[in-house]
Amino acid sequence: MDNLTIRPATVADASAIGSLILDLLPYLTVHPQGLGAEKFVANVGIDAQRRYLGQDIFRYHVALQGEHLLGVVAVRDNTHLFHLFIREAHHGKGLGRRLWEVARDDAMARGNPGRFTVNSARRATGLYLRLGFVQAGGPVEHDGIVDVPMRWEKPEDRENAH
Repeated sequence: MDNLTIRPATVADASAIGSLILDLLPYLTVHPQGLGAEKFVANVGIDAQRRYLGQDIFRYHVALQGEHLLGVVAVRDNTHLFHLFIREAHHGKGLGRRLWEVARDDAMARGNPGRFTVNSARRATGLYLRLGFVQAGGPVEHDGIVDVPMRWEKPEDRENAH
């Protein structure tokens, strides 16, 4: 990807981040238009992103091509992959992996011991499996969405556990 920049996000990015996530609702909600997922929609929209970006427990990074937002990743409490969203036209091109690696490395530099959790959208579990996550429970449907709990451990920790 030419001219790709990955940088920490600021509150000024909230509108673009919220819009990107809302554009992906058909991938995220049980109903393609988000019916029944109003609570989820409120928790990922522009106002919510402004609130999250203003809190120290969240670390966001954005991927930009020029001024155009292509993707976002966020970690909460230095252990939970809170957001990993890529603009639909850029799915399958390695950007999700790049953003995950930036967020993972940043969290580990801040003291994460090499363990993360994520609540994957059902349609994103393949990506997380390719990133080294494993399913930690069955799908859970609530508030118009389906979460699949997953976890990631440093490869050397996985090997030592067996």
